Amino acid sequence: MIRILLALGAAPLALFPPAAFADDPAEAPSPDSILVVGQRDAPISLDARGLSVSLGDEQFQGVNAQNVEDLIKYAPDFFVRKRFAGDSNGVPGFRGTHSTQSARTLVMVDGFTVSNFLGNSFAYAPKWGVVGPGEVEQFDVVYGPYSARYAGNSMGGVVNIVTRSPERTEAFATVQGLVQPYDQYGTHDTYWGWSGEAGMGFRQKDGPWSLRLSGRHLRNTGQPMMFYGLTPSASTAATTPVTGAVVDPKQHMTGAPGTATNPIFAAQSPAEITQDQAKLRLGYDGASGVTGELLLAYWHNLDSQTAPDCYLRDATGNIVCEGLVSIDGQKYAASGANWSRTIRDELLAGAKVSAPVSDVLTLDLNLSTYQILRSDGFTSKGYTAGESNGAGTLARQGPTYWYTGDLALTADLRGATLAGGLSGNLYKTDQINYTLANWRKAAGKAFSTETFGKTRNLAAWAELRVPIQTVTLTLGSRFEDWRAFDGGLGRLDTNGQPVFNRYASRHATGFQPKAAAEWAIDPDTRLQFSLAKATRFPTVGELFQGSLNGDGSFNPDSFDPALKPERSTDANLLLAHQFGNVKLTGSVFWQRVKNTIFSFTGFNQNGVTTSSFKNIDLTRQYGIELIAEAREVLPGLDVDANAAWIDSVTLRNDAAPAAEGVQFPRIPRWRLNGNLRYRVIEPVLLSIGVRYASRPNTDLFGLQRGDTYGYTSELFALDAKVSWDVTEQLRLSAGVDNLTNDRAWVYHPYPQRSFLVEAGWKM
Repeated sequence: MIRILLALGAAPLALFPPAAFADDPAEAPSPDSILVVGQRDAPISLDARGLSVSLGDEQFQGVNAQNVEDLIKYAPDFFVRKRFAGDSNGVPGFRGTHSTQSARTLVMVDGFTVSNFLGNSFAYAPKWGVVGPGEVEQFDVVYGPYSARYAGNSMGGVVNIVTRSPERTEAFATVQGLVQPYDQYGTHDTYWGWSGEAGMGFRQKDGPWSLRLSGRHLRNTGQPMMFYGLTPSASTAATTPVTGAVVDPKQHMTGAPGTATNPIFAAQSPAEITQDQAKLRLGYDGASGVTGELLLAYWHNLDSQTAPDCYLRDATGNIVCEGLVSIDGQKYAASGANWSRTIRDELLAGAKVSAPVSDVLTLDLNLSTYQILRSDGFTSKGYTAGESNGAGTLARQGPTYWYTGDLALTADLRGATLAGGLSGNLYKTDQINYTLANWRKAAGKAFSTETFGKTRNLAAWAELRVPIQTVTLTLGSRFEDWRAFDGGLGRLDTNGQPVFNRYASRHATGFQPKAAAEWAIDPDTRLQFSLAKATRFPTVGELFQGSLNGDGSFNPDSFDPALKPERSTDANLLLAHQFGNVKLTGSVFWQRVKNTIFSFTGFNQNGVTTSSFKNIDLTRQYGIELIAEAREVLPGLDVDANAAWIDSVTLRNDAAPAAEGVQFPRIPRWRLNGNLRYRVIEPVLLSIGVRYASRPNTDLFGLQRGDTYGYTSELFALDAKVSWDVTEQLRLSAGVDNLTNDRAWVYHPYPQRSFLVEAGWKM
């Protein structure tokens, strides 16, 4: 409760009686506007239903943005599971969405899909890295699946990153320095990083063409993500007496949290991240109303983890990180501290065009592909093998990609708007695992296992928007036809020969009606009610997850061949009122999901207890959100503050009845975000940000609750930044995230106190 009060107190002025600060009333919204929280000088790029957020430079100035996803970290009832600068596993979450339910969020860059629907976990986060924070014009977020334009993966929400379009010949460059002193268990170190981002833009003076080139290089070392515990051993073999192990009575290494604790003997290697990004955007804005855009983005990512931090020392002071050891006469086995190196090269290519077909009809076409050109993950088989270039494994993806396409027609019918279209996507993955004699080299690789499969989704949608005096009605529907096919597994049989087996193809459909009504009660007050159904179909990774027996036949308990789609029913009620320079918004939401797809331990379709992706019969969430925006409440002072209360529970789960009635894992009861920006003097901006989430359950059954490694803990982060506009072209800033050095966990550790310095130039 104290931290809830502190979080609210970080932005108190937004909650004062607004009339005391009102000088001139804010401009009233137009009668047909959709409720939007955030910037008001640029239209939102998404079809907004329910709670929507549009953030721009005004909000970005108050953020320490190490990566592009940082720009939205103070958005209402929203978070990104980012563990360090350069983290490739940053899953976004809306309201009551679990931080590994990545397939419930549709993320786009300039309208081109970068959501990785090859799976549904932390390993399938959106491809944030194709965008640098310096090239973002606005961040648009819509909560919930209330528009027929978007696939059922919008069950959580939709995010679109809009990059800058050149207005003239221009250029920019930004350099950042990062540092994080880190202290946890036996790890005491300081991790450094830096980034450089630059770009240039050109627009024809008397012509339709524009061009933007940009690039970014990031080099950062992130704190260890895993900690390894010793396992008690009954072996009679000789052991090495050691010292240096660390005991954390709150932390589990084997069994469930709260059981006996094993000493921690090592930390996973810090993640040395190198990322390079290059982007080309070509724009066309013709006098006839025809517009177009071509986007090419390349992203290279190297994750090197070749320095596990081993705490154990033998009698002569030598490092011990593997094998049988003894501490005070107790025998243990030490294992798991591997070395690894992952290299990825990825490409986003997209093209879109918008053209008037007649005076009332407009056509929009959008095509894109995301190609994982290379993904090689090298891992040693133990610490000694890593150090001596011994045996290891290689996980190689390819060909792996997705294609998306949308065709839409919009008609302006004397005030009413009728829109409809077709869309589709194709997702394919193919991963082969090899064994290696030298874990660093692919030469001489030997086949071990293979997983492959495809899904495709075809859709048709229509939406009618009709203003009736002060009320605007929107009715829509979406039909999706989904198929999973060409899925299979390969492994070595008992004779050491490759054997393969294929899954049966799957097919399902989903009809998703939508409806919304918005009432302009008066020029300053809006009321909106939205209803929707959504269907989220299984991903490649959720379906094709089984294993083969030694003879090449499927293990019937390793997967669910009849995994059902998730089907949600959603409602959202919004009320917003403008009190002069302050806008207050209240939102109440409700969602009921049949057949939630989730990985947990319970009875499978054969009545056997397994840990795998299964359907939870019924889950439900509802909550309340309060958002305050204050502009110029005092000269130079802007405040954004929001609070959310969420109740998300499992109502029915025949596979694991003990989960029924329990708050869904990783969903906090309370989430508070806020950002205060104060223009001390004209060139100097001071900002304070706060992020808070109460402690949730870590597991589906509510038995695991803790505040250390292996749990999802309470989060309280107080951030600060000062920015100085030295000239119109040069800006300097310095900031700190997690000022109080709060140690929070999302199973893995969140960053401790982190510092950022930045210099930015523009022309």
